[in-house]
Amino acid sequence: MSDRNPDTDAVPVVEPAVDGARELERTSTAETPPRGLRARLAASVADPVLRILVISTAIGRIGRGVFLTITVLYFTLIVGLSPVQVAIVLTVASAVGVASSAVGGQLADRFSARRQLVVCMALQGVGLIAYVFATSFPAALVIGALVGGVDAASNATRMAIIARAFEGPARVNARAILRTVTNVSIAAGSAIGGIALVIGTPEAYRGVMIGAGVVFLSSVFVAARLPSRVDAPPREPFVATETRPTASVARRAHSPWRDPRFLAITALSAIFGMQFALFEVGVPIWIAHDTVAPTAVVSALLILNTVVVVIFQVPLSRGTHDVRRAGTVTAWAGMLMVAACGLYFAASVPIAWLGTALLVVAALAHAFAEVFSQAGGWGLSFELADPAAPGAYQGLFAMGYNVGSMVAPLAITAALAWGVGGWAAMAAVFLASALGTTAIAWRAAAQSVAV
Repeated sequence: MSDRNPDTDAVPVVEPAVDGARELERTSTAETPPRGLRARLAASVADPVLRILVISTAIGRIGRGVFLTITVLYFTLIVGLSPVQVAIVLTVASAVGVASSAVGGQLADRFSARRQLVVCMALQGVGLIAYVFATSFPAALVIGALVGGVDAASNATRMAIIARAFEGPARVNARAILRTVTNVSIAAGSAIGGIALVIGTPEAYRGVMIGAGVVFLSSVFVAARLPSRVDAPPREPFVATETRPTASVARRAHSPWRDPRFLAITALSAIFGMQFALFEVGVPIWIAHDTVAPTAVVSALLILNTVVVVIFQVPLSRGTHDVRRAGTVTAWAGMLMVAACGLYFAASVPIAWLGTALLVVAALAHAFAEVFSQAGGWGLSFELADPAAPGAYQGLFAMGYNVGSMVAPLAITAALAWGVGGWAAMAAVFLASALGTTAIAWRAAAQSVAV
């Protein structure tokens, strides 16, 4: 799940001394969190940039949660698209998102990331409202591609903003807080979307969708208050010399595409990220067709996953700004996914209560694997990136996840058809990608100590 951010020139630039003090305060807060729930909540949004991000994310993801709940049913029941056509719309949206992630990140290094995020969010809100006018397959395809593209670009831009606005533990802490807020807001949006499902009329669907789009657009005004310090430093006029022949050559020197270590981390993280599709697509199919557990368990497991993420994502992300620790928690994630895959398969026993219990334990292991993998991935994507090009690096990392998300449904469903062999293969893939990431992280940590 995700977040958001932008600016206005009306916000005064923070003086360096004050900015440094705030950075010190953020770092101190992330390392020694205050006691008590209210104190922790207040401290988590003490930084003005994080507070704006949290509020805009909370509002925007409520609207997004509505659409995640009703979009597929709206297309099939109200618009009359076939399941194949809906699948094509979603696949095209994902494909556009793959490209826009990289482009959005690179543009965030060259232009105002704040304004770019505002524009992307505004376009996304308009696109969500425009879904009510999608009365044909071509219209749905165009709108879906627009929404998917600007959503991916805004996510990459937001990651670039986080990379600039925070340092060390504060960066990972901010990302963990925003992911927690995202989960809570999407859950709230899903509940609102249920209103349309209960009423079931075309007017109810369209009314709820328009309302959700308006709610999403309101988050743009919050994000527009981001200060200018989240933008990239102004670029000095480029003067060519014998050692600096062109500006394009200088940019290529900081390109993540020329960084084999970061490319490897991105690819391995994308592979492990297919665990999201396993939970969202594979597990429901497995429960419905290969276990005797009640299908209502699917909803219960989703709630369980959300609760685990909300409660544990922030505390278990602490310390993962350290590259070695990030690699260690990623290894834990891999081992937990091996356990989860084994338990999911074991849940096919012909005893309903036992199968249900095994599914719950498997979902718990899966949820903690998700939490650890996200924490480790954030730490590595921030700390192993070139600080001169945070947008390009975060855009590439986001693109990797989008590629994994695009191919994962087909890969997961194909694996399920193999039965025990498929579950064993998935466990091996998750473990190998996690341990590969760990090896790179530990090597990077050792090299930094040697230097």
